[in-house]
Amino acid sequence: MTLEQILIPQVIKAVKELFAADITCAQVQLQKTVKNFQGDITLVVFPFVKSARKSPDETARITGEWLVANVPLVRAFNAVKGFLNLEIEDKYFVDELQAFAQNGVESELRGGSSSTADSCAVKTTVIEYSSPNTNKPLHLGHIRNNLLGWSVSEIVKAAGKNVVKVNLVNDRGIHICKSMLAWQKWGSGETPESSGIKGDHLVGKYYVVFNQKLSEQIKEAASAGTPEDEAERNAPLMKEAREMLLKWEQGDTETIALWKRMNEWVYAGFDETYRKLGVDFDKIYYESETYLLGKEIVRKGLEQGVLYKREDGSVWADLRDEGLDEKLLLRKDGTSVYMTQDLGTALLRHDEWKADELVYVVGNEQNYHFDVLKRVLRKLGYKWAEKITHLSYGMVELPNGKMKSREGTVVDADDLIAAMTGTARETTEALGKAAADETLYRAIALGALKYFILKVDPVKNMLFNPEESIDFNGNTGPFIQYTHARICSLLRKAEEAGTDNLSDNAAGEMNISEKEKLLASLLLLYPQAVAQAAEQFSPALIANTIYEIAKEFNGFYQETPVLKEENHTLKHFRLTICVKTRDVLKHGLSLLGIVAPERM
Repeated sequence: MTLEQILIPQVIKAVKELFAADITCAQVQLQKTVKNFQGDITLVVFPFVKSARKSPDETARITGEWLVANVPLVRAFNAVKGFLNLEIEDKYFVDELQAFAQNGVESELRGGSSSTADSCAVKTTVIEYSSPNTNKPLHLGHIRNNLLGWSVSEIVKAAGKNVVKVNLVNDRGIHICKSMLAWQKWGSGETPESSGIKGDHLVGKYYVVFNQKLSEQIKEAASAGTPEDEAERNAPLMKEAREMLLKWEQGDTETIALWKRMNEWVYAGFDETYRKLGVDFDKIYYESETYLLGKEIVRKGLEQGVLYKREDGSVWADLRDEGLDEKLLLRKDGTSVYMTQDLGTALLRHDEWKADELVYVVGNEQNYHFDVLKRVLRKLGYKWAEKITHLSYGMVELPNGKMKSREGTVVDADDLIAAMTGTARETTEALGKAAADETLYRAIALGALKYFILKVDPVKNMLFNPEESIDFNGNTGPFIQYTHARICSLLRKAEEAGTDNLSDNAAGEMNISEKEKLLASLLLLYPQAVAQAAEQFSPALIANTIYEIAKEFNGFYQETPVLKEENHTLKHFRLTICVKTRDVLKHGLSLLGIVAPERM
C-alpha cells in the first residue's frame, strides 16, 4: 500500500478523536517533504486548523504525537508552521520495495494506486493524433504531435483504460488542390521514382511552388493598386484552385485520378516516417470519407431549424447567444469546411467505438475551433459532445525562429531524424561510450529527440535545440538510457558473481541510508505518477519522474557499495533497488517510446 493509502484514513481518525471533527479525504493533503527538512512525507494541517480551534503549530504537534503513538510506520515528526513532516520506519520502504519487485511494474499499475482504480470508470478513450495534410511532409511540429499523442495513448493504456489510437488524414480541401494544381502546371510528369524524391517531399515541393507563383501574381496585382487581400482572392491561381476543389467535390474523374495518385505518394512517405518515429495507429480516418457525413449532419440541422442558410446559399451556426460569433459550415458553392468534416468524424468515431472519451491532440492555435465544435454538436442535440477533450499543446520553435510551410522553411522530420542520428554517433564515439552500432546510435538519437520534446509540459511552447538534447549528463534521454545500461552492467556482474538471486527475502531488520530511502520512495511512487500522467494527459510527468529516479540512482550508486557489501541482507536489498530502478526506468522510457539499451 502507498503511504497515502495508509495515512489518509489514520489522519481522518486522528482529527475525529483529537478535535471531535469530521474531515474528508480531500482535506487530507500529503506531499513530498521539502528538501532541507527532515521527513519522508508532509501533512498540511491548515485544512483542519479551524476545526481543531488551535494554532497551526499546535494542531501539527498534537496530530504528530497521535500518529507516532497509533501508527506503527510513523517513527517521528517535526512541525514547521502548519506543515507536519513525518519520518517513516525503514521497514516500510524495505517491505514495500520487496513486494514491488516481486509483483512487477505492470501488476502494481493495475492495482497499485487508488487514482488508477478510480480512472478505470472510463471504458474506452479514443485518441486522435498526427492529422497531417497530404500537401507536405511531416515536420518538427508534427513530431511533437505524434510523440505526444502516441505517448499519451500508452500512458492512458498503462493506467488501465481501453485506448484506440486514431489518425485523421486531411486529404481534401483547397490546400491539397494547391499542390495538385502546381504539379499539373509545372511538374512535367515528375514522380518519386523518376526524381528519387520521397513522395511526401515531392508533393510538398509543389505546395511551395504554388505559393511562390501565387506570391508573384499578388505582387503584380498589388503594384497596379489592388489591395493585397483582394489580389490574393482574385489571383488566377487561387481561382483555378477553387475550381479544382469544386470539381473534386463533384466527382470529376480526371481530378479524382490526380488526387489519388499524388496522395498515394504522400501515404508511402508518411508510413516511412511513422516507422522511423516508432508511432502507430489502430485506425486511420480520411476527411475525404467523413466530410459527407458532416454535410448530412448540417442538412439535418437545417431541417430542424438549428442552423440557417444565408441568401448566398452558405450555411451557418449562430453561436452569438453563447458569447461567440456565427460559424460557417458550408460555403455558398456547397463545399465543406474543416468544421463540417469534424462534425462527421466526431459522430462516426463516437458511434463506432462507443467512446467514453474523445481526445484530440491538436495545437493550441485550434483552441477556438474545438470550442466551437463542442458547441455546435450540443446545439445539434448530441449530448456526448461533453466527452470531447482538446489536448492543446504549444508550438515548437527553433533557435533561429518559427517554421513556415508555405516558404519551405520547415524542419523536415526525416532530415531531423537523420541529423540527430549523426550527432548521436559523433557524441557517443567522442565520449567512448558506445561501440560502432547504427542501431544503438538511432536508439540514442530518438531517445534524445523524444525525451527533449516530451519532458516539456504539453501546454507550453518549447524551443528545440538538437545539441542540448544529446547529452549524457542532465535532464536528457541519453542520460536515462545510460543509467539503465549502467544498471544492466551491474546486474550482469552480480549474476557472474552468483549474487543475483533475489528470491531471498530482503525484508529483514536493517537500517537503510537516506539515499536508499529516497530512491525507494521514488520507485514506490511511480505507479501514482503514471496514474496522474494519465489523468492529466502529460508525458512530462513520466519524463521528469524517471529523470529524478535516474539522478537519485546515480547518487546512490556513487556513495553506496552494492556487490562489495558484506551484509547479505543489505546486499540483496540494494540489488533489489537496482533491479527495481532498472525495471521502472525501462517501463517509463517505453511509455515515452524510447528504447532502453542494455549496453552503451
